[in-house]
Amino acid sequence: MKTILNEHHLSLTIQRLCHQILENHLDLKDTVLIGIQPRGIYVSDRLVRELKKELPGQPVNYGLLDITFYRDDVRKQLLKANHTNINFTVENKHVILVDDVLFTGRTIRAAMDALLDFGRPASVELCVLIDRRFSRQLPIQPDYIGKSIDSFQSQKVKVFWKEKDGAEEVVLM
Repeated sequence: MKTILNEHHLSLTIQRLCHQILENHLDLKDTVLIGIQPRGIYVSDRLVRELKKELPGQPVNYGLLDITFYRDDVRKQLLKANHTNINFTVENKHVILVDDVLFTGRTIRAAMDALLDFGRPASVELCVLIDRRFSRQLPIQPDYIGKSIDSFQSQKVKVFWKEKDGAEEVVLM
């Protein structure tokens, strides 16, 4: 097991992602952040907290998206559904999808399919904490990357969060 990001570096990475988003979206009035269930919400929760620190008093539209029944592997196993909480329109908005690890791209494809049930966005960007380059099965690339890593197919990237796992780090196993 190798540590990719320790707790301190993880915090700095979230701050950097927040600033990169603000460089491209000076006014969040027409921008929405959507965390992909289940593990992307930990990254998106942190990003939203950082954005609110940087833009005090300005509302940040933030939702959670469950992609369970949009996945192409749902027929292979019985999956437990999470919940979707999007109480605003995405119609003509700039949507930033947020996930923890980008691997094959299939989760993001499912998220884009699910997102269209809520309207037609003006644009969709992708923000990921970890980009596992060279492992894509679909032509999907992130716009905001916390850290890019090269890894073997057999390896796993695990992101630990205090709220869920009691520790805070990213490891390669």
